[in-house]
Amino acid sequence: METGIKIAMEPQEPLERPSPETGREPTKKLRTIGVNVRYGEALAVRDIHMDIPANRVTAIIGPSGCGKSTLLRCFNRMNDLIPDARVEGKVLFNDMDLYAPQVDATEIRFRIGMVFQRANPFPKSVYDNVAFGLRVNGFDGDLDEAVYRSLKQAALWEESKDRLKKNALTLSGGQQQRLCIARALAVNPEVILMDEPCSSLDPIATLAIEDHIRSLSDEYTIIIVTHNMQQAARVSDETAFLTVGDDNAGYLVEHGNTRQLFTNPTDERTEAYITGRFG
Repeated sequence: METGIKIAMEPQEPLERPSPETGREPTKKLRTIGVNVRYGEALAVRDIHMDIPANRVTAIIGPSGCGKSTLLRCFNRMNDLIPDARVEGKVLFNDMDLYAPQVDATEIRFRIGMVFQRANPFPKSVYDNVAFGLRVNGFDGDLDEAVYRSLKQAALWEESKDRLKKNALTLSGGQQQRLCIARALAVNPEVILMDEPCSSLDPIATLAIEDHIRSLSDEYTIIIVTHNMQQAARVSDETAFLTVGDDNAGYLVEHGNTRQLFTNPTDERTEAYITGRFG
């Protein structure tokens, strides 16, 4: 169904781009099979079936309370840290069951990093923030090179190279968020989860983060939760739309190519949401 909605979609690479290594369509980096999440007896998210392609940006959108962040936390077992939270079904990472008894959740969080809604740098120097995860992991390589590489990848090196020993809390909000991205990149993850990473930033800082997200997707699989539909349209290759059912649990309505979802969604509920008729 054509929505007629005018969402700014800047020219990008074709959204169905083949893998640069093989020329084939990307493999599935993550998969959920019948995932439910409960907090105590309350069902927060129900029956989520999703495939997340490798080296792409997938956006998760939907109204408040539909479980976007809850679903995102399933991918690196952050829900384990919430009392009474229980995940049912399967979450596969490179075809490995993330919730299998033998899986080390801490190790998974290094391989699947997370950037939170508000920048949360440690009250340490810029250098020590980036190096933190490497030191915890017992990294025995060239720490200076690793810090440089991570800050360069996060588009923060030029702004911070003369401030490496300064407290990270002296950085601007946008710089702090890019520092948190650098900290996540330093441990060489395969996936980066972003939970509304621009919600507290000004428009200029937001655009800088968005440009950065697009560039990172050549090397990393990225999943971003956002309330900003124009942001989802600008940065993502695929978009998943969740909404809330009569049981107050979030569920997946539609997931597919971003351009198609925003211009010609297959479900009337998606059209109603992106055109502002609800949510």
